[in-house]
Parts: sequence; C-alpha cells; structure tokens
Amino acid sequence: MSVLLLVRNGRRAVSVIGGVRRGTDALSGVHSAARRFIIDMSYSAHFMDFKGSSIPSSMKKLVVNKLSPNFREAVSMQTVAVPTPGDADLLVRNRFVGINASDINYSAGRYDPSVKPPFDAGFEGIGDVVGLGLSASSRYTVGDTVAYFGSGAFAEYTVVPAKETVPVPAVKAEFLTLLVSGATAYIALKRLGDLVKGETVLVTAAAGGTGQFAVQFAKQAGCHVIGTCSSNEKAGFLKSIGCDRPINYTTEDLAKTLRKEYPKGIDVVYESVGGSVFDVAVNSLANKGRLIVIGFISGYQTASGIPAFIGGTLPVKLLQKSASIRGFFLPHFLSDYREALGSMVQMFAKGKLVCEVDHGEMAQEGRFIGLESVFRAVDYMYAGKNLGKVVVDVAPPSVSNSKL
Repeated sequence: MSVLLLVRNGRRAVSVIGGVRRGTDALSGVHSAARRFIIDMSYSAHFMDFKGSSIPSSMKKLVVNKLSPNFREAVSMQTVAVPTPGDADLLVRNRFVGINASDINYSAGRYDPSVKPPFDAGFEGIGDVVGLGLSASSRYTVGDTVAYFGSGAFAEYTVVPAKETVPVPAVKAEFLTLLVSGATAYIALKRLGDLVKGETVLVTAAAGGTGQFAVQFAKQAGCHVIGTCSSNEKAGFLKSIGCDRPINYTTEDLAKTLRKEYPKGIDVVYESVGGSVFDVAVNSLANKGRLIVIGFISGYQTASGIPAFIGGTLPVKLLQKSASIRGFFLPHFLSDYREALGSMVQMFAKGKLVCEVDHGEMAQEGRFIGLESVFRAVDYMYAGKNLGKVVVDVAPPSVSNSKL
C-alpha cells in the first residue's frame, strides 16, 4: 500500500504501511517486528501544509458523459470527492486551465474509440502542489508550482503523475500557453518544417493559441512570415510579434493575395484550419514545399469531424512540385517535449517569446472565471473571437466549509 503525504485542513492524514495502522504523529516501519520511524513528521508537518492550505472534501470537475462534437451536449459539471494521489503522484490545485480546439474532438471520442464515457475532460493545467505521494516527494514538495499536459485538467483539483509534470517559476497563465500550443509549434516546425533562412512560411489562424508561436519560431529561423487572421486588431498583433505580412481574410482574398504577392509559392505552411484554406495552401506551395497539418478546426464541429476539401488532384499537385504534406499529432512526439518546453520557458524568461493569453475580457459575459466558464470559453474560441491562447481562471471556491 502506498504511503501518502497529504494534509487536509492542516491535519496529517493517518498513514498505513505494511498493514500496521499508526497514529497521526508518525509513520511506522515496514516490518512490524522492528518498527522504526522512516519520516520525521515534525518536519513534514510544515512542508505538507504550505501557507496553511487546506484541502476540501469535494470539488467540481467536467466529465464527458456522451460522445458528441457539441461540447455543451457532451460535457457536464459534477461534484465529486477530491482525489487522493498515489505514491508517485501529485495532487494539483488548478489555477489556470487551457482551452484547445481538440477539446471537442476528445469529447466526441475521436482520439481513442475504445474509451467510453464517462471520462474526464481537459488537457492542460497549471497550479500548486497541495498533496503528494511518498515517492513523488523526492522531486516535489507542497507549495511547488507545476504545469502538466494530460487528461482531467478541467477540475479544481487533478491528480497527475509527478513524472508527467514540469516545474514552473510561478503560476502564470503565460506558462500554460506553452504546454500544448507552444509545444506543437516548436516541435512541428523543428521536426517537420525543415526551415531554411530566407524561406517563406504561411501560418493559418496565426493570431490563435498555436499560430502565435509558429509565427515567432519561423521568424527566429530567419524566414519571411505570412499570417492569416480575421480582424485588423489581430493583424496589428501579428505585426507586433514579427509577422511580415498579415492577411485579414475578411477584407482580402487569401488565394489572390498569395498568387499576386508570392508568385514563386510558399515553402512551408503551418495549417490548422482545413477545408478551403487547406485547398488554397496546397495550391500555393512552392517547389519542394512542405505543408504541416496540425489540425483542421473548420470541421471539428461537424458529425464526421473532417472538413470537405478538393482532394482528387492532390497527388498530381504534390508530384508536380515535389511537395509534401506532413501530419503532426503532439502525443507522437513526446520524446521532444521536455527539451521544447525547457527551451520555450527560457525564451519567455529572457523576453524573447511572446505568450499572448486571452482570458475573455472582451467576451460578452466577461472574463472566464470558474470551471463553469469553460463552456463559454470553448464557444468563444470556435467563434474565432480569441486573440492568443484561451485560458480559464479556475479560482477554486473557499474551502472553509470542508468537512474534514
């Protein structure tokens, strides 16, 4: 049985080792014949109760109860017991959680058809460690701040394996933008983009959560960067992060603009929209051009999840230009993850990377605060209103009514 280092309401939890139950002041030895204290509880009392934090008996979380691309239809809010971390786990009190286009692919069951409802929603979070298992305490202590990329983030508290977390300097939403959105751009361009200084790169949905990073990384590689967006405000933002040619597709025809201004074609496309935008991207490729598909958000809300596109002549178009289309799915590149995250955190700390966060200040009902606002945040992103990464401030309610 695992030993848990966990405090609820400032009181030490009773621990069980080897089937021997002891009081709250000490942990027994493994062998009953030669019992000995293996942890000095007088010390652990303070590092397990950081700043007097207490853990309530219940919490809220979002659960997928029905498979559907309609997030509101698929997901519901539930009140459940706060989970207990295992030996190698952390219990994280979430402060911020990130919204991703793929949240509705997950709620529709498109990633793993073998997984049946109910299952927890949400991919990424950042917050404080408030409880941990004994093995996990070799790397972390209560009060540490961590970020993680894994399932079950849409909750006030989440149990995460310590090995799957990343320590961060502070609980800032900017760090959250790096976990999925930043990592996708960093790894995809590095592993599949083959960027060469002087090449032309097109980023679709460039002012969104991952697009903003693709623009910056392509610019850092010495490329000429084009970015599509839906407003003049977003175009101004893109210029501020180094985009050479923002194209507001609500006022300019994307295909005509690319043909006129870039007659030799586009060397690399970072594509996340799909449908007609994908068609334009294929037709705009230069000789030996590379098109990286990191998503196709225009189709996610449909029954199939796949947007329509004109694919009959695709082999001919690729052959004529010696061009290629490359798919990127972040879970397939986890061996690159820690290096990517470490590099991006350093860049951000040095002021060399902009991590734009959209907390929903401009949303009709205001800032995204509390788990219940996740539903609004998903709608907001799919309406194309966001500038940067959409983030929800979980802001757990007062735990003063804990029953423990």
